[in-house]
Order: sequence, then C-alpha cells, then structure tokens
Amino acid sequence: MALVTANGIGELESLIGQKVGPSEWRTVTQEDIDTFARVSGDHQWIHVDVERAKAESPFGTTIAHGNLTLSMIDGFRNDLIEVTGIKLGINYGWNKIRFPAPVPVGSRIRVWAEITEVEEVGGGWWQVVTRFTVEVEGSEKPACVGDSVVRMLA
Repeated sequence: MALVTANGIGELESLIGQKVGPSEWRTVTQEDIDTFARVSGDHQWIHVDVERAKAESPFGTTIAHGNLTLSMIDGFRNDLIEVTGIKLGINYGWNKIRFPAPVPVGSRIRVWAEITEVEEVGGGWWQVVTRFTVEVEGSEKPACVGDSVVRMLA
C-alpha cells in the first residue's frame, strides 16, 4: 500500500514539493548484482568479482551497478505514491541522474520521492516529474538522485 494516494491530477499537483517516504528498506545482494550483470552484459570486476573487489576496490567489496540502483527505484515507486483517477501512466524517461555514493553489496537501501512538476502537455496528457532519492543505510550521501518523467492520460 502506498504512503500517499493522489486521486487525479489536481491531488497530484497538491503534492508538489512534498517529500514522500521513506520506503521500506531493501537489501542489495550479490545475487541481485550478478543477475543485473547477466541481463545488462556489464561484468566489470568491481561488481561481480568478489575476491578481486576485496583486494583492489577502494570499497573493500563489490558494489551495485549505478543502473541497477536506478532500476530498483521502480520497485519502490508504487510503495510511495499511488495515482488513481487517470486512464494511463507511461514512463517517458529520466532527466538529470546522479550517483553520488556507491551501494556496497549487503547494503540496505530505501527511497524518498518528491513531485517537482505537473504540467499539461495537451490532448489530455500531463507530464509529471518526480525526484527519487535512494538512501544507503549509514551513508551520508545518497546513492542515486534522479528525476523520473511520466506521462499520464487524465
């Protein structure tokens, strides 16, 4: 169940600037990292070679791919904000994305959301920009900050 439910565009607009969250914690496992490496084809040693990462990585362990961290936001999205009273919502892309801190294997992450923009784009469509911040337990910096752009048909 979402922390906040917005019924229609008007209620979504009322959320602009309000931080929603955090989500529940989720542990990032080596299995998650290895699965992402297989799917993406990114087998860089800092992600998948546990022994080499222990010996050579400045983090002392493997770390999650930045794009794995980004993709995990979708698993948290509906736990934070649910939008009802619309016909359809589609992923339109991402604006600025940054990875200020790593996600070491075994870390727990959680996500915050903030609606930053709701704009009518014509033909019954609205563009909604939500800034997601991925927090790593015990880290001063977020692991990922990105602005998700969704188009909604009202």
